[in-house]
Amino acid sequence: MISQSLNDSLTRVGPGSDAGEVLRRYWQPAALAEELNVKRPVVPVHLMGEKLVLFRDEQGQLGLIQRHCPHRGADMCFGRLEDNGLRCPFHGWHFDRTGQCVEQPAEPEGSRMHENIKARSYPVVERAGIIWAYMGPGEAPDFPDFDCFRAPDTHVFAFKGLWECNWLQAMEVGIDPAHASFLHRFLQDEDPADSYGKQFRDKAANTEIPMTKLLRDYPRPDISADVTDYGLKITALRHLEDGRVHVRITNQIFPEAICIPMSRQMTITQWHVPVDDENCYWYSIFTSFDAPVDKDLMRAQRLKEHRLPDYAPLKGRHNNYGYDPEEQASETYTGMGLDINVHDQWAVESMGRIQDRTQEHLGKSDIAIVQYRRMLRAAISALQEGREDALPMQAVDPSQVHGPISVDAIAGDGDVDAAYRTEDGARRSNCPWDASVDASV
Repeated sequence: MISQSLNDSLTRVGPGSDAGEVLRRYWQPAALAEELNVKRPVVPVHLMGEKLVLFRDEQGQLGLIQRHCPHRGADMCFGRLEDNGLRCPFHGWHFDRTGQCVEQPAEPEGSRMHENIKARSYPVVERAGIIWAYMGPGEAPDFPDFDCFRAPDTHVFAFKGLWECNWLQAMEVGIDPAHASFLHRFLQDEDPADSYGKQFRDKAANTEIPMTKLLRDYPRPDISADVTDYGLKITALRHLEDGRVHVRITNQIFPEAICIPMSRQMTITQWHVPVDDENCYWYSIFTSFDAPVDKDLMRAQRLKEHRLPDYAPLKGRHNNYGYDPEEQASETYTGMGLDINVHDQWAVESMGRIQDRTQEHLGKSDIAIVQYRRMLRAAISALQEGREDALPMQAVDPSQVHGPISVDAIAGDGDVDAAYRTEDGARRSNCPWDASVDASV
């Protein structure tokens, strides 16, 4: 249990809030690049409690400015995209991609009032199929040298989905290795050969055991969480009856991302991005270490479960997440279909818009969640004390932060470190793009 004041400190994200100020020191996903692949590339963005508008001008440059015109508050999402900026249809005020007002055609000839008008704006860049925004003070930090940012466009695929809950509970489900043995339990195993684009459907490391069976048969992993430059390295060990150990390495990337293995040749790096205090988007980058990603297939798989243009899931509170008691009795632990995103969505949304942590009881299997909250609390305190360089990844050269390693492996001789490094090293050495990492990672 924690106090209500601490729960508020860890969850609220508006300007000036404790956690919100920490999150603003890092690049945040603002939109999928594909959302701008339309005739009029202008989209609304609701991010960190702020209403914004994202656009691409005639020169191909990106702009992210406040959604409501500084004149009288009209919605700039309906602005005229012209002259390398957005022009408000109400009175013609024109803003460039930095938010600077460059013209006020209804004002007297020679007026220089526009020079003193600037819409709130944030720097944006495009990386790995996502448009990223930096909403903090000072210069934006460099991107870390993670696999998802190093891989060529052909080997990454990005998608997102809306969840109706606070960002923290959404992120915490991703750093909880124990839940996969229950929430994502399949009572019948699918053919691993049909696993492409699906999580927990591949074979367990280099065995013939389907991941679904391994997770079902071994529900009590030994879990550890070690502090790293980027956040936490989370190790889950499942001890098989024949003496072998299944090793699963996942990661928490500070402040609100995870990196987990999807299959032997693909990882998922996923950010849980606050829309406001009570809603969030997950943004996933799928990174392939062998063949180019089949983006058409991956997109089609996910569009079966989501609607456009808001990427909201088709299952939710409004239809009981597709719950079927007959399916729960014979096919899945939840009775909510085969898409594990729906399982996670139910888990985090059913807690309430903001989980009441004054009523929770954490156990030993929640060690990564405990460690993460300590990190977030420490970051909040450091920022309040003016020690910004004490935040994770702030005092190191981001170009030297690699990986992170996210992999499933089998230790036949009990040497856990050797097992996961060998498994990860094999896919990196055969990777068509430079996926090399420092041996100490």
